[in-house]
Amino acid sequence: MTQVIDGKRISAEIKDELREKVTQYKEQGITIKLAVIQVGNDPASSVYVNNKKKACAYIGIESLAYELPEETTEQVLLDLIAELNAREDVNGILVQMPLPKHMDEQKVIEAIDKDKDVDGFHPMNVGALSIGRKGFVSCTPFGIIQLLKRSGIEIRGKECVVVGRSNIVGKPMAMLLLRENGTVTICHSATKDLKEVTKRADILVVAIGKPKFITAEYVKEGAVVIDVGIHRNENNKLCGDVDYDSVAPKTSAITPVPGGVGPMTIAMLMYNCVNSVEI
Repeated sequence: MTQVIDGKRISAEIKDELREKVTQYKEQGITIKLAVIQVGNDPASSVYVNNKKKACAYIGIESLAYELPEETTEQVLLDLIAELNAREDVNGILVQMPLPKHMDEQKVIEAIDKDKDVDGFHPMNVGALSIGRKGFVSCTPFGIIQLLKRSGIEIRGKECVVVGRSNIVGKPMAMLLLRENGTVTICHSATKDLKEVTKRADILVVAIGKPKFITAEYVKEGAVVIDVGIHRNENNKLCGDVDYDSVAPKTSAITPVPGGVGPMTIAMLMYNCVNSVEI
């Protein structure tokens, strides 16, 4: 019987735990504040920003919203980040991606104080993860580890395959699985015989950015499949990188799209914000 991993339920559990922790901090006179910056009005970005604000309100984190017009110069954005870096009452700074084309995303990420980088994208935090030091961890891969652990799925000693090598998901995902004592392989566009590699996986994490790319023939019987992708199909319905209908019957556990990995990203962003008090 396939276990459908319920990201909505697990993310709600995490948010409730954080809400309790924030209440305890407030009793000690500690407030937590997140600054969210959006440049332009990309519809998907607006939805994400709104969801982040709602999560902050639920948990008890104060949020500052900066909505800058599309034509804002890079220097104006960098100046705002510098101002927020200097503010002692701001614990976390989040710049919603993607940015307009005239801005250098990497430069903007590196401008954020590493101790306020709740997205976990700053090179210092990525480096800390790679050598096992304390720091913020990229929210989506961090959420996937929580999904696995809270669903009773053992990572230690398992053959783990990550399809995708992005800085935001693929690479940190591989490092987190390694940290949990998984045996890890990373696949990408130049991987030969992709099916042969993915069929070895006890845990298969797919972040390839191609709708329904992974079909049943890529998956070993009884594997755990985590689908990071999110797309709209020809009928405008959400789907992932995995062809759920063909793959699910072969698996021991699988994440659906929507309702799998997605809700965990915001839950772990909230976790990073709350944890910023201790970093």
